[in-house]
Amino acid sequence: MLTRLRYLPSQLRGLVMSSADVPNDLSSVTCIDESAEVDPESVGISNRGANAIWKSIESIYATGMQPGISFVLRRHGEIVLKRAIGHARGAGPGDRDEPRVPMTPDTPVCLYSASKAIAAMPVHMLSERKEISLLDPVSHYVPAFGQNGKRDITIYQLLCHKAGIPTVDAGSADIVELLLDRKEILRRLYASAPEKPGHHHAYHALTAGFVIADLVETVSGQTFRSFFREQVGTPLGLTSMDFGASPSVLKQLARNYTTGVRISAPVNVYLRRAIGTTLERAVEVSNDPRFYQAVIPAGNGVATADDGSRFFQCLLNGGELDGVRVFDPLTVRRATAEVGKPEVDRSLLVPLRYSAGMMLGDSPFGLFGPDTARAFGHLGFTNNFLWADPDRDISVALLTTGKLVAGLHLPYLLGLLRNISRHCPKLSEVEITRRELAGGLS
Repeated sequence: MLTRLRYLPSQLRGLVMSSADVPNDLSSVTCIDESAEVDPESVGISNRGANAIWKSIESIYATGMQPGISFVLRRHGEIVLKRAIGHARGAGPGDRDEPRVPMTPDTPVCLYSASKAIAAMPVHMLSERKEISLLDPVSHYVPAFGQNGKRDITIYQLLCHKAGIPTVDAGSADIVELLLDRKEILRRLYASAPEKPGHHHAYHALTAGFVIADLVETVSGQTFRSFFREQVGTPLGLTSMDFGASPSVLKQLARNYTTGVRISAPVNVYLRRAIGTTLERAVEVSNDPRFYQAVIPAGNGVATADDGSRFFQCLLNGGELDGVRVFDPLTVRRATAEVGKPEVDRSLLVPLRYSAGMMLGDSPFGLFGPDTARAFGHLGFTNNFLWADPDRDISVALLTTGKLVAGLHLPYLLGLLRNISRHCPKLSEVEITRRELAGGLS
């Protein structure tokens, strides 16, 4: 039986900062794209396993920590689950007398930091085309970056959080307002001095994305947004995936909500260190239309869960999707190969494995569940997950609207990751060989 917030002891309910309105009948707020889903048995997942995975999603939603959830799971390139539960708007904390808009698999959601993995691939594309070298200094292409000790920082170091510029000095300015002024934030970044570049990983929550966009624009002669659309998004049919959002998409975009347990003081200390602002302020700006008028490659990517899964399916296929190739297989391998040894990230204060643009899984348990050492993808503030696992031949997108660091949903989230790993069995040697011959990752 699902554990619902209303059934929790009063002592635990009192710890909850805010939660969504969860109905007794979960089917009344569930949307399933039945025409897209295949029989799980046809791709090596039992019906029982597929049901267990979805039950985990329902359990997360039932805690009230996630007002809306959209989920897509592909196996062998086929859609096993394409579903949503909850509301995009109107049923979250603080909503009063507002029409309730159901969450659907086609609802666009802000990806937050999961945007980083997507934004890294245009850089790898330029490398594939020999227009840049990842081992070159950033300043070779963007001279202004080379100020105050940053002359020798490479593009590769920038992509793997070793450039030594994890934060920007906002001074007396509001860091959130500063994010909306690209020229000013680049001026401050380029004038800043790095902290031991190349020595250790320190998560660049937002800073590296601005430099990446400037690099792509300088080399390609196009805006970052246009380059991504023309070279990646449009060829792959990723109609919802963008950096920022057009007015028409903005009307459909899911609203983000502050939820979770009442431990705001330590959470905000941690978040100020990682992203430069508080939980509430970060959520507030992510619902501001101005946020989507800007292009923030490290933080304001937008997509549906289906497009998120399709993007990672392309990488899983070695850079090709539905007969359209946008990346060379070697480019994908370079983008997903581990950088150095696992170490405690100096910004996030947790052990992480990185590639040049991605977060990597681990064994016995990693970001993407148990026994996922070869999985690659990215997390987004705070429970958005986009990833692919070559060992299981799956691409997964879990997009959520509740923004929290600690919440009652955590056991169920871990249960979801366990169920995906458990019920999506690893490929056999024969299947791995077949994928290699077909050009996919293995």
